[in-house]
Amino acid sequence: MEENGLKIKSSDGSKRIDIKCDHQSGVLYVVPSEANWVCNEDLLHVHSIAGFFSDITDFDDKNIQQIMQKWGIYYRAVGIENSEQQDYENR
Repeated sequence: MEENGLKIKSSDGSKRIDIKCDHQSGVLYVVPSEANWVCNEDLLHVHSIAGFFSDITDFDDKNIQQIMQKWGIYYRAVGIENSEQQDYENR
């Protein structure tokens, strides 16, 4: 799947995310770990990236805040609705 400079590839339970524009390029790897085992393989990368940003912003470190601001990246964790409640509401 490729969308707006992001290409996500799956392989053996891991995800490879190619990130590319005219000025920057890189690869982000997400593999199974002790913190992401709860999520299914299809959303492993989403779970890990959200968890990573949640953890890194919890450090309340000025250096982290400055570099995130430098790149225009801001993160706010959003509560998860109870899946049983969602199932009920979607009926």
